Amino acid sequence: MLLVAVVVVAVAGFTVYRVHGIFASQDVTSTPGAGANEIVPFNPKHVVLEVFGPPGTVATISYLDVNAQPQRADDVTLPWAYDTTTTQPSVFVNVSAQGDSDSIGCRIKIDDVVKDERTVNTLNAYTYCLDKSG
Repeated sequence: MLLVAVVVVAVAGFTVYRVHGIFASQDVTSTPGAGANEIVPFNPKHVVLEVFGPPGTVATISYLDVNAQPQRADDVTLPWAYDTTTTQPSVFVNVSAQGDSDSIGCRIKIDDVVKDERTVNTLNAYTYCLDKSG
């Protein structure tokens, strides 16, 4: 009985060894070096948010930066601009502003292409610009 058990275990072990050989499971898979985790900039985007108005206009500006994080700038003298470059595949940017004059405008440019622009002429003017496809 003991001899039969030893033979069965030996045959089973040999079978498992051969099956591993058929499916190449004994091949060692190499992992890529540390250079594979390095992000190489591709197609960088130049993003510019602008708020403009008559000289001396003071405005409160709220905007989303290129990381979609809300930012605020209080009592800013116009013209104002947020200018940055990113390698993200797309950007979602938004800017809104309210000034103390009767005219205010905003503009979003990505790679020197105007994506959105608005100008408002009213008392304590408020405007916004949005681009979700950059």
